[in-house]
Amino acid sequence: MEQQAVLSRVTTGMRVVDAVGVEVGTVDLVERGDPNAVTVQAPTAGPGSRLDELIEAAAAEEPDVPADLAARLLRTGYLKVSTGLARTGAVYVLADQIAAVTDGQVRLDVPAGDLPPEE
Repeated sequence: MEQQAVLSRVTTGMRVVDAVGVEVGTVDLVERGDPNAVTVQAPTAGPGSRLDELIEAAAAEEPDVPADLAARLLRTGYLKVSTGLARTGAVYVLADQIAAVTDGQVRLDVPAGDLPPEE
C-alpha cells in the first residue's frame, strides 16, 4: 500500500535521479498498480492471422517490456521516464524502486543502469 502512496505523489514532468545522484530523465507516465492484474496467454495462431495482428496492436500499449516484467509493473505500479541514457529514449521504474519523492524530484534506490528500457 505504501508504494501506491508514493506513486500518488509523483507527477509527469518531475526529474528522476538514481541512487548515486545521476539524472535519469523526466517522468512521462505514472501508473498506479493493480495487485489483481493478471496476464493472459494468447492461443497459438499462424503467421498473418487476424490474431497475430491483434497481438501486435496490443503489444504497442504500455508497458512496452517483456511479458513477465510487464505483469510485475502492472501489479506494483510504475513510472515511464524519458531519458537519453537508453537507446529507445525511455526506461521504466517499478514503484518499489522509488526511494523518495521530494522537492519536485523522484529519487531512486537503484542505479540508472538497472532500469529496464522500453522495447
